Amino acid sequence: MNVRTLCLAVLNCKEATGYEIRKLVTDGHFSHFVDASFGSIYPALARMESDGLVSSREEFQTGRPTRKVYEITDAGRAEFIEALHKPTQPDIFKSEFLLLAMFAEYVSREQVVSAIDAQADFLRSEIATIEEARQTVDLTGADFVAGYGRHCLSASLDYLNAHRAELEAIAGTSLNNGDGLIAAE
Repeated sequence: MNVRTLCLAVLNCKEATGYEIRKLVTDGHFSHFVDASFGSIYPALARMESDGLVSSREEFQTGRPTRKVYEITDAGRAEFIEALHKPTQPDIFKSEFLLLAMFAEYVSREQVVSAIDAQADFLRSEIATIEEARQTVDLTGADFVAGYGRHCLSASLDYLNAHRAELEAIAGTSLNNGDGLIAAE
């Protein structure tokens, strides 16, 4: 799926400004589905409006700039549903933390401990985000999605907590063993 489909997904749930859509797909409840950059949202909305998939209206605000509110059209909803019928791509998972873990022997113990703590905090934060999103999204499949996400993140957190001592034990073991490698400080 692409940014266009993601914007239609948001607008299928509620009308929103470009800023609200941007926040939801980059930092919010819809950020776990498809990668979307700040710069891709507004061009997608403009194109969808010219294609008749969304409509917009201006709302005047006292002391603030006028805001443009988007709403999905029947044609937009039809395209969104059609996109849902296409085969999904495999999930993509990338982690800088896992790269550091793979090469922990070249990193000081303090850096590894700090990275583990930061990763655990991140996982707990993501679990909290899922719980918050579950309270605000009124879709039948939302319970499944929240449960799936919570399970994946909780399993990662449980593994991290159960095995952190193993990673800490190998941290820094190759720093000064004559191989010429020096950890970045």
